[in-house]
Amino acid sequence: AAPVVLARTEVGVRCLSNVCTHRANLIVDAPGCSQALRCRYHGRRFGLDGRFVSMPEFSTAANFPGPGDDLPVVPTGELGPLVFASLEPSIPFDQLVAPVRARTAFLPWERLVYAGARDYDIAAHWALYLENYLEGFHIPFVHAGLNQVIEYGDYRTETFDHGNVQIGIASGDPSAAFTLPRDHPDAGQRIAAWYFWLFPTTMINVYPWGLSMNAIIPLAPDRTRVRFATWIWDPAQRDRGAGADLHTVELEDEAVVENVQRGIRSPLYQRGRYSPTREIGVHHFHQLAVATLGSGRGV
Repeated sequence: AAPVVLARTEVGVRCLSNVCTHRANLIVDAPGCSQALRCRYHGRRFGLDGRFVSMPEFSTAANFPGPGDDLPVVPTGELGPLVFASLEPSIPFDQLVAPVRARTAFLPWERLVYAGARDYDIAAHWALYLENYLEGFHIPFVHAGLNQVIEYGDYRTETFDHGNVQIGIASGDPSAAFTLPRDHPDAGQRIAAWYFWLFPTTMINVYPWGLSMNAIIPLAPDRTRVRFATWIWDPAQRDRGAGADLHTVELEDEAVVENVQRGIRSPLYQRGRYSPTREIGVHHFHQLAVATLGSGRGV
């Protein structure tokens, strides 16, 4: 892991290495307001743009400071109030999130209010958790409550270059669906939720009340942490529709994924076939993973 710090400046947000370029001390350990970053080990100072500013006892050092004394800057992108960073982005951020923006640009991103985060630890490989997320095939069998508010027959998946979106259609209550503009790609449909997945481990779930963003954090071959972070733009919608009880849905998912982790170790199990109608997202994930590993990049 690479420790980083976000610095909000007059020209926007910068994501910087949080490791001092002198002796690798972590610079920032808590949120705060400051005009500069100062390492508390030996006093090296940096601007909020990451550039070296000053350092005690280095006046006689030759060829100092140099470019290596600045804090490395990590590429970032913004989606509403959300800031994304990647040490080695494989594609431009705007290209990655273009499918998200195409369907959600009409929503009041500027009104989003952060409502907290929660971690779930799961006794399973991260890819098994993701495979479960990427298909709605299991909804009638695993999620009794969700199945009551989603039209299973109309549930569909659309893929794009570096991710996909699952589209849930509301059943019954029209107030549990988005009010869409006439020129929207899904105009005329009762959309209960868009479940966006960005390769490899980011999920952005969009509901009429706001966002639930999930980040998968692999811990071990059989242990995964999933961080749920929530932002709300319409509290009145919070208890309606597909996004009303995310905690229960998560626990139901965890139970079946942990069972799969146990089952996949069986010498009697080889591998199953993909459903051509219901496991499009799983197949797409496997294709992207194979292509990435084949290029020499990790997943």
